[in-house]
Amino acid sequence: MALSLRQRTTRTRSLPPLRGDAPGLLLAAVGVATAVAVHTAVPAVPELTAAVVLGMAAAHLPGLRPVVRGVARPGLSMAGKRLMRLGIVLLGLKLSLDDVLGLGWTTVAMVLTVVAATFAGTMWLGRRLGLPGDQPLLVATGYSICGASAIGAVSQAAGSEEEDVASSVALVTLCGTLAIAVLPLLQHPLGLGEVEFGRWVGASVHDVGQVVATAQTGGAGALREAVLVKLMRVVLLAPLVAGVAVVVRRNARGAAGTGAEKGAGRPPILPLFVAGFLAMIVLRTTGVLPERALSLAGNAQELLLAAALFGLGSAVHLPTMVRTGGRIALLGLGSWVVVAGVSYAGVLLTT
Repeated sequence: MALSLRQRTTRTRSLPPLRGDAPGLLLAAVGVATAVAVHTAVPAVPELTAAVVLGMAAAHLPGLRPVVRGVARPGLSMAGKRLMRLGIVLLGLKLSLDDVLGLGWTTVAMVLTVVAATFAGTMWLGRRLGLPGDQPLLVATGYSICGASAIGAVSQAAGSEEEDVASSVALVTLCGTLAIAVLPLLQHPLGLGEVEFGRWVGASVHDVGQVVATAQTGGAGALREAVLVKLMRVVLLAPLVAGVAVVVRRNARGAAGTGAEKGAGRPPILPLFVAGFLAMIVLRTTGVLPERALSLAGNAQELLLAAALFGLGSAVHLPTMVRTGGRIALLGLGSWVVVAGVSYAGVLLTT
């Protein structure tokens, strides 16, 4: 019996530690729970914004830094990629084609103009500033479409480096958070009524949660218009990802030296998670899903994206950002001026 006890003790002591993705996913879950608590205590702070900031903090706290960079890194990276894809698929359930088309063709044309001008202007400025890697592409995507969610989608189609993704998410999150405080102060000086303010917020603020937090200060009418215009921008995520995938495939084909290489390393024109996103839009448009199911899916989408953004935030390396800090901050400011200015002009012309 004593021998059996020793054997059990030895077996217990020799249990392998958590490996693979488990430590990182566990840390991401703790980060999400903390982000939810922050949002509950301070409703003006969206959960996704809190998740990014907490991820960045975890990466630089002396006690957590070795864990984030070591045993937790695989799980955190997995959260930033796979959980992001699942969250983007569920994001489609927030969209109904009937609601978007109900905005009218003039508003649709305004949104298309804002997205095109912001994307092209940010790409041009980013290249002129000499920002490395895919940072200009990712920042342009985040500002023109839907913040960190769009960055995550395009980065996976383009095969971007994790450092480029993390720094772009940090910049877009910072500017979107500032918009929550700045834009309501400009409503009356700019002469915007409830409807006009809502459409301006929906056309110029990045993340959906940040749009809600900003527009609700203008009243229920402003919030409704802001969400509808914002969702119109989200619809454009699918064609943008497809366009990026086409460019990547073309570049890979041009760089390939043999027929065998031509099929390697090229993403599909329509990634599976984007196809799922479009399928969810169609499903929502049919009206077959009850409100309870849509509510549960919305909660799941927020949690998945929060976990993904915590993982991306944990990949931010502040010393690296400091080296390009002036240039990337200038890009963020320039892009913010473009999206706010063009959308303001568009709102005045269409309302």
